[in-house]
Amino acid sequence: MTIKENNFAFIDSQNVNLGVRELNWKLDWQKFRVYLREKYGVRKAYVFIGYLPENQNLYRVLQEAGYFLIFRPVLKNKNGEVKGNVDADLVLRAMIDFSQYDKAVVVTSDGDFYCLVEYLYKKNKLKLVISPNRDKCSVLLTKTAKEKLDFMNNLRRKLEYIK
Repeated sequence: MTIKENNFAFIDSQNVNLGVRELNWKLDWQKFRVYLREKYGVRKAYVFIGYLPENQNLYRVLQEAGYFLIFRPVLKNKNGEVKGNVDADLVLRAMIDFSQYDKAVVVTSDGDFYCLVEYLYKKNKLKLVISPNRDKCSVLLTKTAKEKLDFMNNLRRKLEYIK
């Protein structure tokens, strides 16, 4: 079955990683890319991710799986914890590419994206919001995405990384 849609995915990688880890499993990014293409007609999938030189293998794997990586500089706080805020980059890219895709798939649980989701919904450009974790999904997203919301909680069998 060939899907004729030209949809783009905008993925908040840190939110996905943490959300799935809280469910006690690890996402297989290659399987996820195939899932996005086959289930939602995603031709281009952006992953917004903090850049750390020691993560070159991860970046290579993601690119080989067919993702377009948008790097964000990361900052370390005084405790050594890493923080890379991708929100503005994700929203900006979704708007820059607005005329190039049929619909957007936004992958996050972060309520900071509610204004983007609301705008895409009103313009009939929202395919779906995929939240990594039902229990951590912002109420703002559930209210703005309405019926166009799904959760990764039930996708473990399909998308879990197994060594």
